Amino acid sequence: MPTPLALALALVAAALALPGGPPVGMDYLAYDPATNQVWIPAGNTGNVDVLDVATGKLTSIGGLATAPSRKPDRPRMGPSSATVGDGVVWIGNRGDDTLRAFDAKTLAAKGVVQLKSMPDGLAYVKSRREVWVTTPRDETITIASVGATPAGLATIKLDGEPEGYAVDAARGVFYTNLENKDKTLAIDVTTHKVLASWPAGCGAEGPRGLALDAARRWLFVACTDGAGVFDLAHAGKELGRLKTGAGVDNLDYDPRRRLLFIASGRDGDMVIAHVDDAGAPQKTATVATAKGARNPVLDARGTAYVEDALDGRLLVVEPGP
Repeated sequence: MPTPLALALALVAAALALPGGPPVGMDYLAYDPATNQVWIPAGNTGNVDVLDVATGKLTSIGGLATAPSRKPDRPRMGPSSATVGDGVVWIGNRGDDTLRAFDAKTLAAKGVVQLKSMPDGLAYVKSRREVWVTTPRDETITIASVGATPAGLATIKLDGEPEGYAVDAARGVFYTNLENKDKTLAIDVTTHKVLASWPAGCGAEGPRGLALDAARRWLFVACTDGAGVFDLAHAGKELGRLKTGAGVDNLDYDPRRRLLFIASGRDGDMVIAHVDDAGAPQKTATVATAKGARNPVLDARGTAYVEDALDGRLLVVEPGP
């Protein structure tokens, strides 16, 4: 386990410029441990950029659809989310409301699924060979069968706007938040029934991203100014809460070292917190990033990749040994 001194040495090791920017609109990144690659849906550029972690090589898959943003001061919408399947990476595109599949090794296009609503977050549910898509405009989860014999689309109607996702593969449970209701839900992946719900405790701005420690049954819920930790073995009992700067969206967690990574876009920094034996997060280090930088994703070594959309870069944060 890293000591506080080791974590204090966390630093931004590199800033990788992305093609077509700045800015480069980014939302949900994904890391593929099988290929050691970070997949970067790059919004307004119409690209999906793929970073080989071992070599630092960046390869762009171009030509994906873009469309004007709903807000006039925002870049065009395009590829915005990714999830890793069985040898395939799925990309959600807000430019044309599609899911597009790419071979995880060759990066070749493998197929497309047309959605009925704009995708937000994506999660691959291995046991079902399905991609679960949060579709907040319709207050639904959209489920795409991506097995050998696709069965089309299904939806789960919710009583609010889903935001964030986490999957407990062993127990067959999908977690999401209702951003406009300040609630967290647990949904059975087979029956599609809501198994449980509890207050997220984030207040009027609502909860955002999720991360899971499946072995310890801890669920981490991002608020716009921090995160809460909930005990899934005891009906979502709150175990602890961490306050950070503002502008938090998604977060990520390293279960091996019990480290939580939360980037504050408004403050331009990222908090690294250690989660103790009781599930309470304790701030251990704060790393300077950039204004607007958010949504860290971790690789197998625990290195964090943080989106810097305004400057069109990916920041690489090494948290020490």
